[in-house]
This record gives sequence, C-alpha cells and structure tokens, in this order.
Amino acid sequence: MIGQGVLRECLLDPGVKLVKTIGRTATGVQNAKLRDIVHKDLWNYAAVEPELSNLDACYFCLGIASAGMIEADYERVTYGIALGAARTLVRLNPNMTFVFVSGAGADSSEKGRIMWARIKGKTENALLRLPFKAVYVFRPGFIQPLHGIQSRTRLYRVFYVLLNPLLPLLRTAFPNFVLTTEIIGRAMLKAARSGAPKAILESKDINALVAG
Repeated sequence: MIGQGVLRECLLDPGVKLVKTIGRTATGVQNAKLRDIVHKDLWNYAAVEPELSNLDACYFCLGIASAGMIEADYERVTYGIALGAARTLVRLNPNMTFVFVSGAGADSSEKGRIMWARIKGKTENALLRLPFKAVYVFRPGFIQPLHGIQSRTRLYRVFYVLLNPLLPLLRTAFPNFVLTTEIIGRAMLKAARSGAPKAILESKDINALVAG
C-alpha cells in the first residue's frame, strides 16, 4: 500500500520529472513520467544497472508478512532484497537519498525475542551504514489506504473493509499512530527533497514531517 501511495504522490508532483519502478510485474499505472522495470531476480540487479543511474531518491517499499515463515526465509527476503538493491544503487548513485519502509516496533538492537522485529532492525542498521547522501527509515504503525489503494494481501483487504467505518475516528483519536498512504507518500518526498530531523522516523515523526 505504501508503494502505491508514494507512486501516486510522485506522479502528481510537478517537481518529479521521472519515476522508475522495479518489480516482478508492471504496476499497471499509465503515466508519461513512469517507467516500469520488470525484473524477476530482486536479489541481483546487474541486468538492469543501465536503468538505475542518475536517480535522486529510492523509496524501498517492498515487504512481506512474517506469519508462517522461518527466520532464514524472512531474512532472505527482508534483508537480502533491501541490501541487494541498496548496494547497487549506492554504487551507481552516491548522492541518492534512500528511504526504507520498516515498521513500528522494529528492533535496532537485533537481539529481541520477536523475529520480524530483529530482522527489520538488522536491515535498518545495515542500510544506515551505507554511504548514501542520506538514509531514512520510516516506521509507520497503522496505515489507512486512500484513493482506491488496496493491499495485495487478501486477509488485509478483508480486514480493511471491516474496519473502514472506524478509520476516520481512529485518525482523530490517534493522529500520531494512524497514518494515510497519502501522508506517508508526501513525507517520503519531503525527506528526499529537504531531509528529515533524524534518521529513524516513527509515525508521529512522519506526520510532523508533512505538517511542518
């Protein structure tokens, strides 16, 4: 959902000249500024390197639910794909800003009891050590999808349909925890353009980045 949200904001923003997406399938979005790069091996980017130079920012939104996964498999996807992409991009674009979508509760110590939180924290730490112009870690909590955006996970789609009548109330009651796909997308653009006050941004920080 976050990937769809930031893609929408980028395409709407007149200051963004070109957007390239990388995925195993095309986005299906039609826009003159958009270039879809269909690439199956998300751990290795050698075949598409000519497409990955002269870029100002990367918004890394790929993620997977940890339910039912063993730690090695979850790490291979969460850590392996993010670092595979980031190491290629920093070599080709040392002045790039890299924004990584993590999650509320990620464990920077890498020693906690919760598997997904340890792996997210390990990924964050490794990315923050890379010599990009800047690296920002977004840790959103609950996300309200707007503008027809839907999760690609069927269970999440059902959950959002059931919860939808309550979402405006939740946004009012917990403005620093419930974010929208629009707010997150705009905050990512703001971080790439103007920076952010710190490297790791929780929900309240993401909200403040847009409000400010």
